[in-house]
Amino acid sequence: MSPLTLFHRATVSFCLALAPLAAQAAACSAHSPAHGVALIELYTSEGCSSCPPADRWLGELSRRFTAEQAVALSLHVDYWDYIGWKDPFAQARFSERQRWLSQLAASSTIYTPEVFAGMKELRGWNRHDVLEQRIQAINRQPARARIGVQMSASGSAAVDLEARFALVDGARSGAAAQGIVIVFEKKLSTEVRAGENKGARLEHDNVVRYWSAPVMLDAQTGRAEWRQTVKLPADWKRENLGIAALVQDAKAGEVLQAVSMPGCV
Repeated sequence: MSPLTLFHRATVSFCLALAPLAAQAAACSAHSPAHGVALIELYTSEGCSSCPPADRWLGELSRRFTAEQAVALSLHVDYWDYIGWKDPFAQARFSERQRWLSQLAASSTIYTPEVFAGMKELRGWNRHDVLEQRIQAINRQPARARIGVQMSASGSAAVDLEARFALVDGARSGAAAQGIVIVFEKKLSTEVRAGENKGARLEHDNVVRYWSAPVMLDAQTGRAEWRQTVKLPADWKRENLGIAALVQDAKAGEVLQAVSMPGCV
């Protein structure tokens, strides 16, 4: 029996133990719409002098677009830390994801600020017409996956997260379909004391704090369920947290659907 088969069996057994999302409080859950939602990823760093305008731009997106139009996330990379300021929100996995997205596009260059929409690089992202055209094009497409997410309190220092992923009929992506669950935080600020932005107070929204390991959708059923208790570090503010999730085709480099909601714990 292959390791993948064992993984699928373990996943099925684990999923059978989960309580249905519908049985939980509706105020703490969200479901993706029937149309495609655009996933916007900004790769940024507090050590990059050209990034603060992009950070402000990302913070404005939630006022320009609804959650059923776009999920906008700020992913801080760590490869600028060496020049004098260690970004407190940077994670090596975000640098790795940015490199992977660039490799999918047959590019060997990564930089900040860089924006991807639907896992495709979006040059000219700071032009309203360029961004709106890409988001509208994604919104016009029928969703190729369904996602349900839920957040609930788990004591005073943790949250319970649940997610359900399902490919729609005709959108089977085999073993390449993966679900990801994300926790992000709004209203973050930093007094930068070194590096290119020394002396500046930087403001951030939708900063990714937690990014789950890929959840493999079953190649036969196109479904998966996931549950995790995430401990909240002392510097995370519960009232500013939100949850997002996506389904991606890791082989084709495409987002099949995305969803987000504010935290409710």
